[in-house]
Amino acid sequence: MHTDTICAISTPFGVGGIAVIRISGENALSFVNRHCEPEAKQSSTSMDCFGRTSLAMTERKAIFCQFRNGDELIDEVVVTYFKAPRSYTGEDIVEISCHGSIYVQQKILEILIENGCRLANAGEFTQRAFLNGKMDLSQAEAVADLIHSQSEGSHRLAIEQLRGGFSEKIKQLRQELIDFTALLELELDFSEEDVEFADRERLLELLERIKTEIQTLSDSFKLGNALKSGIPVAIVGKPNVGKSTLLNALLNEEKAIVSEIPGTTRDTIEDTLNIRGTLFRFIDTAGLRESSDTIENIGIERTKKTIEKVQIVIVVDEVKGERRKAKGASPIAEQVDNGEVTLRPSPFTFRPNKQVIHVINKIDQANNIVCKNGEIPISAKNRIGIEKLIERLLEFADKQKVSDRTLVSNLRHYEALNRALAFIINSENALKSGISADLVAIDIRGALHHLGEITGEISADDVLGAVFSRFCIGK
Repeated sequence: MHTDTICAISTPFGVGGIAVIRISGENALSFVNRHCEPEAKQSSTSMDCFGRTSLAMTERKAIFCQFRNGDELIDEVVVTYFKAPRSYTGEDIVEISCHGSIYVQQKILEILIENGCRLANAGEFTQRAFLNGKMDLSQAEAVADLIHSQSEGSHRLAIEQLRGGFSEKIKQLRQELIDFTALLELELDFSEEDVEFADRERLLELLERIKTEIQTLSDSFKLGNALKSGIPVAIVGKPNVGKSTLLNALLNEEKAIVSEIPGTTRDTIEDTLNIRGTLFRFIDTAGLRESSDTIENIGIERTKKTIEKVQIVIVVDEVKGERRKAKGASPIAEQVDNGEVTLRPSPFTFRPNKQVIHVINKIDQANNIVCKNGEIPISAKNRIGIEKLIERLLEFADKQKVSDRTLVSNLRHYEALNRALAFIINSENALKSGISADLVAIDIRGALHHLGEITGEISADDVLGAVFSRFCIGK
């Protein structure tokens, strides 16, 4: 099916100034020639065997012409030709830029299909680029990430992966393993002579280094996924301290229901917000307290699980009589000697690697508020202090940005790295135990297989189907 000539609308569906229809395959130019009639005076025309004026396309040169169906003029269009292999897919590609009328787009597509063109499947243009060696599988996935990027961080990650930095790292690790595996395999051919071609000490050093590099890449997934999908931020506190009001203030919309009735929020509510190029995923949680309500307790348990997963926790307290004196710790949280923060009244401990931001809400209801230990005074209702909270969030995000570090942001890559790591550890243990070369080679081949899955050097049809199904039809 990959020899068919395919077509699709590559611009978003709907009315716009222009739309682009893409055609790829060995017959792409001939399909367009049947219906595109250039102005007779243009140097880009020639006569076909029937004496008709047709396109004499120069690659990468746009030609203005009329798209016709017989005598019917469909639209005036601009046609651009990309000759194989210097095209996105590695095949002949013709792009038709027409007016953005939905009727015109569909009519041109229908005419192409009636003449033998096939409607492209989801992601088929990029899949052909992969199959024709224009990019590897991880770079193809980066195309989808780039299309869906919503922030500076996710855009940067997609661009770096598209340029092949991550792919080169994986290919380098694979090649080093392949070189040593070849020596181990060679030993099997001379097993009766009892000779060793692979230096066991050097192989152990190699496995240790590769294990460290794969572990580092795997560990980067948490940050990479956060930059791609949004840094997760949980808003926690007692009932009625203003958590939902704070979420609404941050999002600048009425996302969560606000009520004076305690326990109104019984499940997590979340939404994303792009703040100066950084994507945050804010999660409003159920109020933490002792409750006899079964449903509310389920929400509280979900709150605790959410806190475990996020990178930033905003602990919300409210102004009370004792807060005016600003003596002692906050009624909702207290700092302990080991750097952990214990939440009350339902005891819960934040791990030291959590970024915890304390805010004191409802400052519009009291005077002479004195905040200690970095607490941020706010009035979520009146949007007072919100900008300072945002600055604190951005400070944390800036600390996470490491420009010279390769980050993994794709779940499939993360899982493949972990599977490869398990095989590397097994082979390392086997070598230390003096196990025969053939068994060690089996584990190394397992690691090679899973590393190869990342770049597509080893790939199954179901994996390719899952990858390219994420794309839109015209990409």
